[in-house]
Amino acid sequence: MALVEVQRISKSYGALQVLTDVSLDVAKGEVVALIGRSGSGKSTLLRCINGLEPIQAGAIRIDGVQVNDPTTNLRKLRQEVGIVFQSFNLFPHLSVSDNITLAPRVVKNQPPEAARELAREVLRRVGLEDKLDAFPAQLSGGQQQRVAIARSLAMRPKVMLFDEVTSALDPELTGEVLKVLESVAREGMTMILVTHEMGFARRFGSRAVFMHEGRIHEEGRAAAMLAEPKTLELQTFLNAVLH
Repeated sequence: MALVEVQRISKSYGALQVLTDVSLDVAKGEVVALIGRSGSGKSTLLRCINGLEPIQAGAIRIDGVQVNDPTTNLRKLRQEVGIVFQSFNLFPHLSVSDNITLAPRVVKNQPPEAARELAREVLRRVGLEDKLDAFPAQLSGGQQQRVAIARSLAMRPKVMLFDEVTSALDPELTGEVLKVLESVAREGMTMILVTHEMGFARRFGSRAVFMHEGRIHEEGRAAAMLAEPKTLELQTFLNAVLH
């Protein structure tokens, strides 16, 4: 059974149709890269998977639990679905350790010492163990984004969603965040990423999904699909991104 099942969903904001009849299954351990122009529906799809946006038709399930069922406890479900945005959303008045452990302490009632040890462990995974007691303002953008990833990892989610996590960063900082994503992918985390980083998608994506005008226009094994796009729309998009 797929870990994430998106079945024929549609999403609109008033008269504006953003997603039309989108279906996508993601197996445990898969890394799926969502690519496409701005406005093609990629970020909206991620937000729907996490229950941040209601859908008008279709169904979404995470590990068998239906996201869009009114009886589903979304707070509980979101513990299993980490999401990292392009803006880091760290609390400026809290230390790195407190930013990371806030949810485990509040949601999972983790005692402070265990939570701090957890913070140390996830910071080690993103290469920032020495920043445990730093504050966000003392960190570069790349470091803040790595802390945001660590914060998501601390909840031990079943699947992680990444929405353009490098788009606000300059190339050098982008590289350090991509390294973290690579290591998380290697550890077997199920990941769905909205990304413009075609090199990353090609190397680490099990699959690429090209969205165009609110639909899945083309999908396949990432390396093969990016090397030989079958549709004119994907060719045009890749030419624009890669040149």
